[in-house]
Amino acid sequence: MERSGSQPTPWLVGEPPMRRLDRERLSERILNLFASQNMCVLATVGSDGPLATPVRYYHREFELIFTASPRSPKMRNIARDARVSIGIFAPHVGLASSRGCQVFGTAVVALPGFAAFDDAMAWYRWQSDAAERGRSSTAPPSTAVVTVAARRIVYTEHWLRRDGFAPRQFWHAPKS
Repeated sequence: MERSGSQPTPWLVGEPPMRRLDRERLSERILNLFASQNMCVLATVGSDGPLATPVRYYHREFELIFTASPRSPKMRNIARDARVSIGIFAPHVGLASSRGCQVFGTAVVALPGFAAFDDAMAWYRWQSDAAERGRSSTAPPSTAVVTVAARRIVYTEHWLRRDGFAPRQFWHAPKS
């Protein structure tokens, strides 16, 4: 039932277009979303079923990076099955503003003392975490760092309809 006086957004009415963005334009939109947000929902699977955990992240191109306590439920789940899904989304103020993505990949855990840890920490802005927790900003945390390289991304942006593109787009990592 339509509210009195409201007008539909013309480009949202009817069947959505099916056109695909080229890889470069889609990649740019995804990276813009990654850069404009700092929280995601990490989905893992454990012996009790699925677990969705809000996590602060940083990114390096199509790789998401976050820290975690090795004893946390999400880390126990990752140890059991490293396949994860990560949801990232912009604030929603109406259908026209829907913008987000689902990232699918495999979590890789690195601990202090290993090159992979130092490499990830070069991108993870841990100093802001340290300041928030009243810790020294001269030494990185000594907890695990997790990286998830995107294998596949399902990107949704309803504004794309306005320009004749499908609101749901699909990105795949290049084959190695």
